[in-house]
Amino acid sequence: MVLFRLAAVIVGNLALIVASLAAPPERPSTLKRPVTDTYHGVSVTEDYRWLEEDANPEVKRWLAEQNAFTRAWLDAIPQRAAIRTRVADLLGAAPVRRYDFQYRGKTLFALKIAPPKNQPLLVALPRKGDVRGEHIILDLNALDPAGRTTIDFFTPSFDGKRVLVSLSKNGSEDGTAYVYDVATGKRLADEIPGVTYPTGGGSFEWAADGRGFYYTRYPHEGERAPEDRHFFQQVYFHRLGAPVASDTYVIGRDFPRIAEIALEASRDGAYLLATVRNGDGGEIAYHLKGPDGRWREIAGFTDGVKRLRFGGDGMLYGMSVKDAQLGRIIVISPLRPAIAGARVLVPEGKIVAEDVHATRSLVYVKYRDGGPSIVRVYSHSGKMLRSLPAPPASEVTIAEQLDGDDVLVTTMSYVEPRAVARYDAHAGRLVATELNGPYPFAMDDAVVERDFAVSKDGTRVPVTIVHRKDAKRDGANPTLLYGYGGYGLTMVPWFSPLLRLWLDYGGVYAVAGVRGGGEYGEPWHLAGNLTRKQNVFDDFAASIDLMIERKFTRTEKLAIMGGSNGGLLMGATLVQHPRLVRAVVSEVGFYDALRWELQPNGEFNVTEFGSVKNAEQFRALYAYSPYHNVRDGVAYPAVLFSAGENDGRVAPYESRKMTARLQAATSSSSPILLRTESAAGHGIGTALSTRIEEQTDVYAFLVGELGMADSSPPTPGH
Repeated sequence: MVLFRLAAVIVGNLALIVASLAAPPERPSTLKRPVTDTYHGVSVTEDYRWLEEDANPEVKRWLAEQNAFTRAWLDAIPQRAAIRTRVADLLGAAPVRRYDFQYRGKTLFALKIAPPKNQPLLVALPRKGDVRGEHIILDLNALDPAGRTTIDFFTPSFDGKRVLVSLSKNGSEDGTAYVYDVATGKRLADEIPGVTYPTGGGSFEWAADGRGFYYTRYPHEGERAPEDRHFFQQVYFHRLGAPVASDTYVIGRDFPRIAEIALEASRDGAYLLATVRNGDGGEIAYHLKGPDGRWREIAGFTDGVKRLRFGGDGMLYGMSVKDAQLGRIIVISPLRPAIAGARVLVPEGKIVAEDVHATRSLVYVKYRDGGPSIVRVYSHSGKMLRSLPAPPASEVTIAEQLDGDDVLVTTMSYVEPRAVARYDAHAGRLVATELNGPYPFAMDDAVVERDFAVSKDGTRVPVTIVHRKDAKRDGANPTLLYGYGGYGLTMVPWFSPLLRLWLDYGGVYAVAGVRGGGEYGEPWHLAGNLTRKQNVFDDFAASIDLMIERKFTRTEKLAIMGGSNGGLLMGATLVQHPRLVRAVVSEVGFYDALRWELQPNGEFNVTEFGSVKNAEQFRALYAYSPYHNVRDGVAYPAVLFSAGENDGRVAPYESRKMTARLQAATSSSSPILLRTESAAGHGIGTALSTRIEEQTDVYAFLVGELGMADSSPPTPGH
């Protein structure tokens, strides 16, 4: 009897403990410290400016409280443990994949993802894609077992004997250049810090003789004011074995403060091309250095050239939108390097010309039509010969040029993983390779549909919808809608193993190709940038309406997700339409549109978003700024914000301020959560182990908020 009574007490106490754990944790409160600014006669007051102070102990305490609140909420979701196992399996047991191919010195170089390793390996394949001859040049997992070091980019020498590598830590994208011997994997003594940063990016390229290289360089201490540290990018030259202090200036002093420089040499190394972006708004200029050492401007920021690269015949091939909104393919001789002398190879067509690669006697042109892409093959005279075979509604890309007219081609769709093939130009066929392995599950139970939403101004917006074949149109499907809408970047057909998880939990996945992106070329981009940004948000709201009207889902079962610029889209959508969705996942986004340009990378984005210094642009920014349009007493949906402490593209305080504002304003009991990752930045270079935890939290949040089944998902592929 005593034992029974003791057991009863224990059981009762356990019940209380379980009940207390199941109770929602108390939402943290945030001090208000009003600050007022005046823009063009308009006074704007905010309460959470103090959260911008990264080093402030109060901010650190606040962040610790928020992380604890978020952790308690997410860990209490019953499905999280099962989802953690499933995400770890899908990401950690994924097949070997190779990407970022570069062919030099009869050797194919690539980055190799080999789960469960945290970071990619740099490998060389002497037989142009035969994995049996592969050897490892650099294994970051051995260099840094914690998985905190990543490869930003790499460039092999022309003879394939050495390779330049930029390495950075903790997702910072603050890269240092090193030189590795390809045969032995040994690192040379040369070390150049600061060749890349999240603001203007970075690049390097070898000299033809392999004894030195060109690289992008930010101002060193004492050269400019501290606030200019991550601006005024220039190009310098380094001779192998020489001290960095003796490196010589090459070009860039006359470039804009927000210049972003990319370097590319002709196949023989005789010419060096510098592609210069005026920030992130799409204005691009091109400068060419010839064998005589002189630099000549080929095209300026207003000349409309969007792509330019060397062909296998030594000519420059590009895509121009000047007087051709959908793009035409042009050819420029490096002997007469000027846009005025360009020859039109392929005139403007009915769909968007996006990219061009020219081999010895063929020209491969990539076209896009609202999301999916195709590649057409032309002769050097401009005659259309054929289109490359590809699955329907897929992404087709020329991954690298090989010998002669052969190229590597990658194809991918929402339901077919990325495949890498060699296009045998002589035979006119694709030859499969083993560069990417197969996934251990199928997607043949899924179907991909394309539909169109009608935006506020009547514009038709493409929406791609992926669901299981047995999904019913009864308005009851948990649905996740993704969006981005910026910089002319297209939401291309993309394969993710986590889509398998979402479908297995009964979910529908959709992607909205809103304006601001590149789905229909530069006109589509320009219709959603600067003072026209509201079009992006209207397009996305119309896409939400479409999913409900087509009876895929209803508000209570609908979530939206986006990151970075897509985070702005999430913020604007939830404040403009708080009753349209049940849950929001917003990753590394920015929300204070009035102070965005004060961040180093924010200034690079003025050409895309505008500036508060301009009265008209200020009015547009203020009208949609998510942070400034949160209203007290509104029942906002559940939100999961995420940020990386080392993010140099979007300051993590953006997420802090938006979280505080929403937590104080909402009248809903739905959670407003902030997840800040200490070992990550904007998401680039994040260790696999960290990504598993991040994605576990995202899908646990979605599954919990949308009331999806808490039982184990079905067997993959069934």
